[in-house]
Amino acid sequence: MKKEFPIEDTWLSFQLRPQTPPEGTPYAVLFPGADMKERYAGLNRAGAPYGITFGERTFLSSSRPALEASEYARDHGKYHLFHDRVFRAYFTDLLDIGDASILLRLAEEVGLDPAELNRSLEKGIHSARVAEAMQEASQYGVNAVPTFIINETHKLVGALPLESFRDRIKRIQAE
Repeated sequence: MKKEFPIEDTWLSFQLRPQTPPEGTPYAVLFPGADMKERYAGLNRAGAPYGITFGERTFLSSSRPALEASEYARDHGKYHLFHDRVFRAYFTDLLDIGDASILLRLAEEVGLDPAELNRSLEKGIHSARVAEAMQEASQYGVNAVPTFIINETHKLVGALPLESFRDRIKRIQAE
């Protein structure tokens, strides 16, 4: 999309379920009776054209540690690399991104200093920044992911098909 439109993106840290305990929550508790196999089959059909594969997760990790680690990565010029690696670790590799040891390994994979990141996580250095981003997201009315705020006046919610997203951006540009 950045090749087609003059897009400048800024990612905000947003924890969809901030009440998630550090050990995570089983999907059977979150979504009782849901057919998760069918859900993942649909996600994989949607992701296939883009090379995205979703594993069949069985529990929701607490994303707070990953959000704080992402802010550390932002400070070190590796936000997008780290964010992409965490996304793949969680959704494809089925790793627990609430586990600091996993985040440290992922950080090292993208060229970040795991010892320094560990100190940052232990001291909560980026906790306030994540809280501020959550507040900003709340001001925009964000309550789902992904949510795209365009020109501070338009909100697109959900993983829209590429053509739908493209059409919405064109309509916004025309206004």
